[in-house]
Amino acid sequence: MTQPRMRVTAATFSSPDTRRLAAFYQRLLGWTVVDDAGGWIRLRPPSGGAGLSFHHEDRYVAPVWPTSPGEQLMQIHLDIAVENLDAGVEWALDAGASLAAHQPQPDVRVMLDPDGHPFCLFQGAARGEFDDVDWNGVEI
Repeated sequence: MTQPRMRVTAATFSSPDTRRLAAFYQRLLGWTVVDDAGGWIRLRPPSGGAGLSFHHEDRYVAPVWPTSPGEQLMQIHLDIAVENLDAGVEWALDAGASLAAHQPQPDVRVMLDPDGHPFCLFQGAARGEFDDVDWNGVEI
């Protein structure tokens, strides 16, 4: 059997307030709303590529970080490269994120979005990542 052509178009987050969560990531990443159907919102980088989607979930339960037996586990988290880790943390805080109490690595900052989804900021240049990619995630 031949594999059909596939590509990831977005990671989708459940949220009790899709507008609030989409607005947070729109500000954090500088991305554009490309679809807004009320309970379903999609963001994409201005330069194209895979994006993020948000769908309404009445029964949303925020994940617990770090994980704890019997508590809601995170299902996915984003790793976001930043040019400067301290500046990235300040930007994320200003956008509405909070710094997670538990920080397992000295060169990564675990942040929580307004719905409690963890995401990680790391200094991309320090790891030599994205040397051939602009900061909106598109190859140059």
